[in-house]
Amino acid sequence: MEVLVMIGQLLLGLSILIVLHEGGHFLAARAFGIKVEKFYLFFDAYGFKLFSFTYKEVEYGIGWLPLGGYVKIAGMIDESMDTEAMALPPQPWEFRSKPAWQRLIVMLGGIAVNIIVGIFIFWMLTFKYGETYIPNDQLKFGIAPGIVGDKMGLQGGDKILAINGKKLERFDEIRSSKVFIDKANITVLRNGETKIISVPADILNTLSDASPADFISPRMKAEIDSVMVGGYAAKAGLLKGDLILSVNGESAMFFDQLKTVLASQKNQTVQVTALRNGGVFTLPVMVSGEGTIGFAVKPIEITTKTQEFGFFSALPAGISKAWGTFVDNFKGIGKIFKGEVRADKALSGPITIARKLYGGVFDWAKFWSITGLLSMGLALMNLLPIPALDGGHSVFLLVEIIKGKPLSDKFMERAQIVGFVILAALMVFALGNDIFKAVF
Repeated sequence: MEVLVMIGQLLLGLSILIVLHEGGHFLAARAFGIKVEKFYLFFDAYGFKLFSFTYKEVEYGIGWLPLGGYVKIAGMIDESMDTEAMALPPQPWEFRSKPAWQRLIVMLGGIAVNIIVGIFIFWMLTFKYGETYIPNDQLKFGIAPGIVGDKMGLQGGDKILAINGKKLERFDEIRSSKVFIDKANITVLRNGETKIISVPADILNTLSDASPADFISPRMKAEIDSVMVGGYAAKAGLLKGDLILSVNGESAMFFDQLKTVLASQKNQTVQVTALRNGGVFTLPVMVSGEGTIGFAVKPIEITTKTQEFGFFSALPAGISKAWGTFVDNFKGIGKIFKGEVRADKALSGPITIARKLYGGVFDWAKFWSITGLLSMGLALMNLLPIPALDGGHSVFLLVEIIKGKPLSDKFMERAQIVGFVILAALMVFALGNDIFKAVF
């Protein structure tokens, strides 16, 4: 069932964004009197389609290949590669007959819609739910670094004071893009001493493989909330409310410490010292092959705060979030070219989006949040100067405006083929990378 929910959310989210993106091209073309012949969600490759109908000389439909969508604009060299139509004399309603500035607006129409949709989604989410966060002063015992924090140079018990010299008010900001993408300097209090930790440039490689449990989190004591029936903790006599102090004499009173110690003692019997009703006792406990003993830790009691926004005051916050997402994606692409992030870690396809972003449980707020992120990502992707993408077409139109005459049809056809090859290679790489991650 979870798989179906993942697939359903992915298809719904992408379908919404694709239809709106292509709708941007459609409306811009119609506004300038350009004829649109087809409007498709997904591709009707080789002429196969799931559904279609014609209304006012436009064929609307759903293709069978879920790799995007398209509008076929008369007189334009696009995905259809309709060279026969291009060989005929230009008609006044065709794309090629319009001024370059009008054609440029048509090409940028889809990107503009994706940006507007992203801003609208974040605006509405901010208005509806506000911004809920953990006040940094709530972390009584500091942080548990997890794999991500370890890579950054953080240690268990560190109290984070500032990021890039600015006092940290919201703990959640330590898990934000300004830390992971911008190579931040983190000021921490460690054993009574202030230290500056510089985030490594390649931290995104670690981040891409991380699970929620691997992220920096508030530190909690190793207090037992419940024991698993038939588990090693229960067999040894540990009970709810026991506070573990040490394992084999090594301090383990915090859960992150306990996990580290148990991970080094897999399939071994250890001596667990704990506190119960004011008395200290020691019991022999078997450790599983996964480095666990079978209990759930008592969650730390933290009071969150929510900043609420009015309808209009939520708009600037929504714009900031949308723009921040756009910039983060742009910086991420830059890190790939700089060699700071591996392409197989940074680039993901539909399988990873379904598994790690949407997930197997439907949550209304999360669904729209991820869809907003994807909308801004789709805008950036289409803005890349790759032939066959909107950005590639826009570059050619800018060249035409500067030169004062259009590039030849033969050049445009060849550029379109090159663009298809590049996009196909990227799709194969991303999909193959997804499958490898999912399997291994």
